[in-house]
Amino acid sequence: MTRPPLPRWPVLAGALLAALLAGLLSLALGATDIPLPEAARLLLHPDDSVNSLVVHTLRLPRTLIALLAGAALAVSGLLLQGVTRNPLADPGILGVEAGGALALLTVVVFYPALPAALFVPAAFLGGALAALAAYGAAQSIGITPLRLALAGVAVASLAGAATRALQLLFEDRAQGALFALSGSLAGRTWDQLAQVAPWLLAGLTGALLLAARVNVLTLGEDVARSLGARTGRDRALVTALAVLLAAGSVSVVGPVGFVGLIVPHAARALGGADHRASLPLAALLGAAFLPLADVAARLIDRPAETPVGILVAAAGSPFFILLARRVGRS
Repeated sequence: MTRPPLPRWPVLAGALLAALLAGLLSLALGATDIPLPEAARLLLHPDDSVNSLVVHTLRLPRTLIALLAGAALAVSGLLLQGVTRNPLADPGILGVEAGGALALLTVVVFYPALPAALFVPAAFLGGALAALAAYGAAQSIGITPLRLALAGVAVASLAGAATRALQLLFEDRAQGALFALSGSLAGRTWDQLAQVAPWLLAGLTGALLLAARVNVLTLGEDVARSLGARTGRDRALVTALAVLLAAGSVSVVGPVGFVGLIVPHAARALGGADHRASLPLAALLGAAFLPLADVAARLIDRPAETPVGILVAAAGSPFFILLARRVGRS
């Protein structure tokens, strides 16, 4: 017997408060701590102090990118799980993030003169190719949730190996995209936020608008067609949005695996199976999760920083193993 979902609006309000608190903590904590009340005051009323410079120049763009990327990864994972009807689907596990990182590093190494505005389209192309490769490999042996996840892990491993090889062979050229190797929010700037924000906001908006179609797709091919859905078109559109959201995140923070696996399951547990409720809830929970993980990554070994991708992977791997065992037994 499953527990019914909690009331929608209180849960959304709680998730929004969690995201706001996570953002404020991200502004306040780091190599040098700033009291929370002062960080909030400086956010609204900047002055000429050093703390104001730290908040507005160093931490605010980083925090906004973490909020957007966390929301994007969570929604991407929820869309992929819905469209594939696979509880193990995730932008990292299906190879989307690794493919996007490889494409991004390829552009930086071989086409350094290309403008940064093309980073998101490049990561989108790499992520889409990786997802197609994972799906094709799983389809050749009969698709099941576990086989699709394993195929995605294999594709991600190959893309990751190619990424590391490029970094070793072209070390000097690859310096500008080292975040693509482990996932990091350190040193993110207003320019990077401006480049990626339109893509991520467009993807999040599109996902919310398509929530009802995702509901229909989760019912299965035959039922969806009987309800008049154009399943091929809708599946392609939803998948493209999921890849765009993951690619946009990779283009600015690198691969941060398992956010798109953990947060969607939490969103469904709290908000139910209706994507009209679980998609906005996943966005808010993801927007809280990644900044909090980034704060933890700053504090573990300060004044040095642990890449947030490594920290999230360490936390998400046991969750994936437990979920895979559960799916394998079902």
